[in-house]
Parts: sequence; structure tokens; C-alpha cells
Amino acid sequence: MSENIDENVQHDEILMRVGHMTRLLHDSLRGLGLDKLLERAAEDIPDARDRLDYVAKMSEQAAQRVLNATDLAIPLQESLDVGAKKISSEIYALFAQSASVVQYKQMANQTLGYLTVINTNSLDTNAHLMDIMMAQDFQDLTGQVIKKVTELAQNLERQLVQLLVEYSPEEKKEVTNGLLNGP
Repeated sequence: MSENIDENVQHDEILMRVGHMTRLLHDSLRGLGLDKLLERAAEDIPDARDRLDYVAKMSEQAAQRVLNATDLAIPLQESLDVGAKKISSEIYALFAQSASVVQYKQMANQTLGYLTVINTNSLDTNAHLMDIMMAQDFQDLTGQVIKKVTELAQNLERQLVQLLVEYSPEEKKEVTNGLLNGP
């Protein structure tokens, strides 16, 4: 029983000390004018998370659009290939035999019908390719967002390093100063 009381007293003492240290840190930062800097950083971080979430969503949507358009365009192109091979082999077969005028007219009509299919499939394929190209329009926007988030992270890092250097003990400054000059 006395062990539980001792543990509770110790736990409460630790919480009080952490609270006191937190208050002391907060008051020190306010006294140095750094509380505004930390407040601004605390506001910027959720904004950066939202921006990166936006980039992820836009990338996912673009990938879906590209995959869908590709799935639709592939069968169109495959049917053009199959049709062209069929017409070609039938024309060669006509040339190999003594075909009548009627057979040539039938082949001409079949070829004209296939040319209509080529035209339709080409227009549809072009539409799918345009959709693929338009799906990539997010790249410019997301690139700008990524650049802003990167600048925010670099600025925050620079300010934190500067804060550490300015308020570290003198013997630590001499040791770490050389390391901060690296790439």
C-alpha cells in the first residue's frame, strides 16, 4: 500500500516538474520573442500537411485517369491491328486467284467499311490520349505546392539550427560549428 502511495507521489512530482519546465521554456521563448516564430511554424505545419495531402490526391486521380484512358485505348488499337491484318490477307488472297469484278467490288466495300472503323477508332484513341495529357496538368500545380512545402521545411530547419547554435553552450559551439558548414 505504501508503495502505491510512493509511486503516486513520484508520478505527481514528475508531472509537476515537467509542467514547471514547460512553463519555464514557454516564458523563456516568449522573453526572447521566439514564441511568435514557433506559433507561425505550428500554423504552417498543418497547412503543409494539407498541401501534401492535396498533392497525393491529385496524383492518385491523375494516375486513375491515365490508367482508365489506356485501358480504353488499347482495345481500339488492337482491333485496328486485327482488322488491318484481315483485310491485307484477303486482298493478297484475291490477287493470288483469278477474282471477278464482283469480288473486287466486295473487297473494296469491305475496305471502305474498315476505313470508317479506322477513322472512328483513331478519333476515340486521340480523345483518350488527350485525356492522358490532361491528367498530367496537375503536375504544374502540385510542383508549385511541393516547392512551397519544401521551402517551409527548409526555412523551419534553418531557424531551428540557428536557434540551437545561438543558445548552445560555448564549448558545444566550437565542436559543432565545423559540422554546420558542410553540405
